[in-house]
Amino acid sequence: MSSYDVMNRWTANKLNAVVVGVDYRLAPQYLFPASLEDVVFVVKFFIQDKILAKYEVDPTRICLTGDSSGAVLATKATQLLQNDPEFKDKIKAQVLIYPGLQVLDTLMPSHKENEHGPVLTRYMAIKLGCLYLTKDEALQKAVLKNQHMPEESRHLFKFVNWSNFLPEKLKKNHIYTEPILGKLKPSYPVLVDARVSPLIVDDSQLQNLPLTYILTCQYDILRDDGIIYATRLRNVGVQVTHEHIENGYHGALSFTEAPFYLKLGCRIRDKYISWLEENL
Repeated sequence: MSSYDVMNRWTANKLNAVVVGVDYRLAPQYLFPASLEDVVFVVKFFIQDKILAKYEVDPTRICLTGDSSGAVLATKATQLLQNDPEFKDKIKAQVLIYPGLQVLDTLMPSHKENEHGPVLTRYMAIKLGCLYLTKDEALQKAVLKNQHMPEESRHLFKFVNWSNFLPEKLKKNHIYTEPILGKLKPSYPVLVDARVSPLIVDDSQLQNLPLTYILTCQYDILRDDGIIYATRLRNVGVQVTHEHIENGYHGALSFTEAPFYLKLGCRIRDKYISWLEENL
């Protein structure tokens, strides 16, 4: 959490808001679903009426936000809470900064174009993602080949088929081919778990989601996940603001303070703060 302290303080001051950072358990010491369980637990605890009153928080202005892996957790937590009758409509908005939202297809156009980074390479992303799920190295080898999904996952690919959701300018000369299924033995049930891949929930679980801000970067292997999610949300009537940074890359939001100061990081920070000022 220390790496986000400055950003959290900046956000709190700019918005005159209470910002709660979740120090969730990390892999590989704690595997899935530990981190998600921590996030959901904290959110459910904090949005109790007595807790909101204690910290003088307006219950109509609750937002979940995160970047990178934190954005995945924010995405799934929002889905779970919005589809839970006890917590439905308690979240006003979600802010997702370059989220990675699926593990089904690891050879989307953004994966191929940005295989070697900058910052986040395909190999690094897959290694970290696999360590979140298991310590078995066989999974990582299969994911690198895009041959990790079980045969029974075939019906889920309609939710992540980039050829149906990406704009033409991002399809370029890429040709969609469905990953080879059923090669990894034994298979991993966690690979078809929507808590790992929020992008694979059906439209009925998306249509009631709150106001959404999604930021994607051109030079980011996770770019296409965010774009697909923005498209799917719009298709079911969710109010979405999608900001695409043409010269952006994964992790840039972390570079807003010396000695790693980048104008790009500050621009991304200012864009999402500005959206929150207008919409929260």
